Amino acid sequence: MPKGSEALTNARKEEIVDACAALYETMGFRDITIRDIGAKTSFTRTSIYNYFQTKEEIFLALLQREHELWIADLEELARQDGALSAEGFADRMARTLERRACMLKLESMNLYDMEGSSRMENLVSFKKTYARAMEAVTHCLERFFPAMTAQDIREFLYAFFPFLFGVYPYAVPTEKQQRAMELAQVERPGYSIYEIVRAFVQKMLRPFS
Repeated sequence: MPKGSEALTNARKEEIVDACAALYETMGFRDITIRDIGAKTSFTRTSIYNYFQTKEEIFLALLQREHELWIADLEELARQDGALSAEGFADRMARTLERRACMLKLESMNLYDMEGSSRMENLVSFKKTYARAMEAVTHCLERFFPAMTAQDIREFLYAFFPFLFGVYPYAVPTEKQQRAMELAQVERPGYSIYEIVRAFVQKMLRPFS
């Protein structure tokens, strides 16, 4: 770890993650290199290795940051005054996730690569954040659906979180995938992240509304 203040270290880590996020908007995970990421920072490429040992660690930090942003939205949702029906809650939950397309994309496509090529300390940090996301969803369910038992909530969590891994590929197919579906004469439903999540959450919670 380089010498300097903790604030400088954190700022440089954020700059590296920001560069990775910007590249990921237009490039694929496997195409992005440490050199590409370094070229978008204000310091030398080799300095990146003072903060992250692999490209996958940088992406894992990006995924962790995306989860932290989602947690903040969930905590705001839980603080909302008044009641929410299953339909109203599904709408709000879907809105939090349509803003997290990067998170859903990374989870669905590159999670095993990121976790497999990251140091244990980085992986543990991410797992703690992931657990906090599950806790934040739990708090929302407890807040708006008091009829749900602990078992009901557990069953929702272990349906909802695995479901999230499949949302992005259905909502955002590549041009090649779309062409293949056309040639295979497979109809593309054309639903957005928001629409897919809203329908699922609404159906899961309707018995408790």
